[in-house]
Amino acid sequence: MEEPCGAGAAAPLRGDAEEPKQGSVLFLGGNEVKSSAVVKYSSAPPQAAFARLQEKTDLKLPPANWLRESAKLGPAGTTILGNSKKSKPFSSFGMAYDFIDSVGNDVDVVSDSENIKKLLKIPYSKSHVSMAVHRIGRTLLLDELDIQELFMRSSQTGDWTWLKEFYQRLIDQKWQRKKKSKEHWYQKAILSKFLYYSINGDGAAQPVPSTSKQHQEGPVAGESDEAGRASWPAPFEMPSSLSEDPGASNQGLKNDFVRNILWTFEDIHMLVGSNMPIFGGGRYPAVSLRLRDNNKPINVLTGIDYWLDNLICNVPELVMCFHVNGIVQKYEMIKTEDIPNLENSNFSTKVIKDIAQNILSFLKSNCTKEGHTYWLFKASGSDIVKLYDLTTLCEETEDKYQNPFTMPVAILLYKVACNMMLKKNQNKKHYGTIRTLLLNCLKLLDNGRHPQIIASANYMLSELFQLDEPKKEDSADFPINGNSDESYSEEEEEMPDSDENGSYSTSSDPPDDNKAVAIIKSVGELSVPEKYKSVHRIRPSCAFPVCHGTEERCRLVLNHVLEGLKSVDSSVKKEGDLPAADPSTPIPLKYEDESTSGGPECLEKQMALFLDKMGSFQKGKHSSQSGMIPGSWQYKMKLQLILKSSKAYYVLSDAAMILQKYGRALRYIKLALQCHDTYCCLCGSMLPEVLMFLCQCLTLCGDIQLMLAQNANNRAAYLEEYNYQTKEDQEILHSLHRESRCQVFAWATDLSTDLEYQLSVSCKCYEAAYEILLFSNLKKENPEQHIQVLKRMGNIRNEIGVFYMNQAAAVQTERVVSKNVSTTEQQLWKKSFSCFEEGIQNFESIDDATNAALLLCNTGRLMRICAQAHCAAEGDFKREFSPEEALYYNKAIDYYLKALRSLGKRDVHPAVWDSVNWELSTTYFTMATLQQDYAPLSRKAQEQIEKEVSEAMMKSLKYCDVDTVSERQPLCQYRAATIHHRLASMYHSCLRNQVGDEHLRKQHRVLADLHYSKAVRLFQLLKDAPCEFLRVQLERVAFAEFQMASQNSSAGKLKTLFGALDIMTKTKGAFQLIRKELVAESEQISKDKSPAEGVSPSDSSVGLNKEEVLKLLSIFESRMSFLLLQSIKLLTSTKKKIGGINEEEVVLKTNKQVYSLLLRATANKGLTLLERTDLILNLLEQLAPSSEGSNGGIQ
Repeated sequence: MEEPCGAGAAAPLRGDAEEPKQGSVLFLGGNEVKSSAVVKYSSAPPQAAFARLQEKTDLKLPPANWLRESAKLGPAGTTILGNSKKSKPFSSFGMAYDFIDSVGNDVDVVSDSENIKKLLKIPYSKSHVSMAVHRIGRTLLLDELDIQELFMRSSQTGDWTWLKEFYQRLIDQKWQRKKKSKEHWYQKAILSKFLYYSINGDGAAQPVPSTSKQHQEGPVAGESDEAGRASWPAPFEMPSSLSEDPGASNQGLKNDFVRNILWTFEDIHMLVGSNMPIFGGGRYPAVSLRLRDNNKPINVLTGIDYWLDNLICNVPELVMCFHVNGIVQKYEMIKTEDIPNLENSNFSTKVIKDIAQNILSFLKSNCTKEGHTYWLFKASGSDIVKLYDLTTLCEETEDKYQNPFTMPVAILLYKVACNMMLKKNQNKKHYGTIRTLLLNCLKLLDNGRHPQIIASANYMLSELFQLDEPKKEDSADFPINGNSDESYSEEEEEMPDSDENGSYSTSSDPPDDNKAVAIIKSVGELSVPEKYKSVHRIRPSCAFPVCHGTEERCRLVLNHVLEGLKSVDSSVKKEGDLPAADPSTPIPLKYEDESTSGGPECLEKQMALFLDKMGSFQKGKHSSQSGMIPGSWQYKMKLQLILKSSKAYYVLSDAAMILQKYGRALRYIKLALQCHDTYCCLCGSMLPEVLMFLCQCLTLCGDIQLMLAQNANNRAAYLEEYNYQTKEDQEILHSLHRESRCQVFAWATDLSTDLEYQLSVSCKCYEAAYEILLFSNLKKENPEQHIQVLKRMGNIRNEIGVFYMNQAAAVQTERVVSKNVSTTEQQLWKKSFSCFEEGIQNFESIDDATNAALLLCNTGRLMRICAQAHCAAEGDFKREFSPEEALYYNKAIDYYLKALRSLGKRDVHPAVWDSVNWELSTTYFTMATLQQDYAPLSRKAQEQIEKEVSEAMMKSLKYCDVDTVSERQPLCQYRAATIHHRLASMYHSCLRNQVGDEHLRKQHRVLADLHYSKAVRLFQLLKDAPCEFLRVQLERVAFAEFQMASQNSSAGKLKTLFGALDIMTKTKGAFQLIRKELVAESEQISKDKSPAEGVSPSDSSVGLNKEEVLKLLSIFESRMSFLLLQSIKLLTSTKKKIGGINEEEVVLKTNKQVYSLLLRATANKGLTLLERTDLILNLLEQLAPSSEGSNGGIQ
């Protein structure tokens, strides 16, 4: 069986939760009522067996041990025996403070058992009921509100006069203090003596000398009026003890009960305080002891009293001692479940259950505002129960602190919220409840009196908003429809219920009652099952605001932070030492102009100072300008609030960054770093997570400065965003300036108009972040952050390197042709090179092969720029490819090859791989072209140059990928075609100029032919290079003519001639493309018909180069004319020799016809380019049949 109340050894410490024990389920009068009780705390010693008094014992005589401490009773002493002062007005608060876990969530009611009994007896009793009701979450706190005592106090002190006037006006106009009768004190005294007699032990029943007779007449000690009044605190001023610990109040807020019991009655959970004496010695482990006058029969009220006391304390038996005029007569044992069936005291337990449920529902439905004091009142002899909202009535008349419940309620709201915040298992669905508790707590407090609680509550409110979460979670984590008892509206008034749920309407009541929140018109209604229902009456409201974005969430956080800072600052009294600052005057955010900034050199100094300061954090020599004492609550709270504001500004900056509002982002990160600076000034030692956060701030600041540098065209808009300031931000800054000047990070957060300065600042931010990771040993704990910082350092160094490289290129373009490279250029090359080198090291240290390859690629580009700088040294007419150029181009090639080695294979990053290959191909091609065009004949032999050109061209081809389908494919095809064309031209030229060595000539002839055919094949694939195709074909014709010149036989010559004419006919496709362009141009149709890439700028298909076309057309006409003439001559001579051959006759006839048309056309100088093109196409058409089977050019 469960250990009953009071039994057992040492009680658990107050506030320690015990494992719940199952209580008894009682079957009473045929009606099943579920009741279980768990002792949460007991200060009673193991109970002693009661001493059965002998018959005729005179209880009027005091025993020797009367009102004395007893070893058997322990320290609780007189309290256990029912001689304590009456219930204190704040008794429920004392319990709530001790069992804070139960408040707001699990428990419906917290109260003294006497108050609960009084409520459940309302329908049976005529006596008056006056109770204060407070709501905390879903818990109601009930306390006796002794009007008699209250008004006695009011007469003496002048407090509560508003309530006294209200009471006299509405309830009892002839109020006067009612004195307790002599009979009352007599009954009290003999009960006290009876209990002392019943303690089983030596000297228990010895009467004392007659000097103690005074006790029989006067009130029992501790029951005097003065003692009773002393239990009421003055209107609440916060004592110093409370200002340090909001729970440690000595003003009647202690838990004075011997036992605190978690009592579950049906479905109602109550935390009850009880002082009922419990003894051993009956048939059960525990009994309660009662004294009855034999002449007065037991009534229903007494029966309910006894039954409820035993239920609450889980006592299975009642021992009744009967007396007549104080003389003991007999004892009687009654089981708890039999109490409802006693003669003259018959009551239904089911009805008591209904009364309990109805009263709870009535109170829960109407006491909806947290922090408000409600007054449940039933006048003596009346059937009407009224509920008033005293807070509202008090506010109409006087200061809210006239209500002595204000502070205890505020502190309890605060403590419950604190407790919920500290529970790690609480998920976010409780955030709405916590926020409501704290907001209601703040409504009750006055900043001048309670700065610590206000600051702390505001800090907790700011903590409720998760700053590091994605927006989409906002609404998911705070469900709007939670438990309706848990998330209720603190603002809205309830609508009156319908009549079936109780009459709340005041329309038929006297006008006096319009002050009541709700009324029970007849106590009889409370006995009707489910007359009042509360579960769904309280409209759920989403107490936690659903923020529609990061900015809104951060603004709410900053709003609470500011309120907290104001509270802290107002409590620090050293105001006189500070310069007067007007919070409405904006603090200027320094705007840096390039003329005033000292450039990167100045930055170096500021960085050094900053890192110096960072190092000094370890020493802890910091103090507050405002005079806050380190370790004080103000100091600790301000640190927390400043850090929170810093985080909020960081999140705002990050959000602005995503929206590309870089001016706003810089302003917010400036504020975040200013907050951090103040934190550093106040804080002696830096926690790793705070240093980590600083590292993140500096990284973000670097990102912003980089984006500002890259988006210089929007500078005016960014400047406007940067200089804008909200009033809230200004006030937070003023609070920060009380502690420090916030200038340590000024170098990082200025908005400059100088690009180089911005890039340098960005780099320094990353370097500072990296230094922090290094000297605070955070590298290992935060490998991800370490990698991110190094990546950014590599990236910014690449950006700066490119910046200097572009500057060098610009200087080179502007330079007047002279032999020497300027010192400025060389300086820029050095700066650029060192940036690339450092960046490559950064990327290599984190094994980032792709980015390392990109930087190596940029270094290669820098080398090419150096090479170009050395090429314009002499005039073009005697220019030669210089050794310096060769040196730098070879260096460029080395860097590109390193980049390819860094990547390893194409799969690592195809785009970068292709890009590096293209750059490498371009470098080889450029070098070969320059060597070919400006051959260094003064230094090298022609053959060597040709060999080097050939090698370089072949290498360029090797890295030029013509097969992979990509955006760059047409470009690669054009490049490859150009290389083959150049090589063919070179071998063609060698062949023309060479004498002797027949083997070499043959080799050159084969190579020239091979490269021409490859060039033709590639140009055929391109749809936008007709001129290049024509030129190659004309060169092939010239090559054929050159070969023909060395031939002797007519048959050989004819074969070569027909080959050359065949080449001519294959240019038809190219002429068709040219005609198409010319028609399009003449018709004024859009000229942008072919892809933008794929050709070099000089031969852009967007608009034909007409000069080029005319030139090529003239050559074409002359070569065609020559070939046709030669073919006619040869064919005629062979015809004479051999006689008529059909096929050749047809060819001859065609050629003559074409030749004559061509001669006429060339003679006509008035033809347009389009007409000439059409003519050529027509002539080629006539020549074509003879070579129909072969390819017809660019189709």
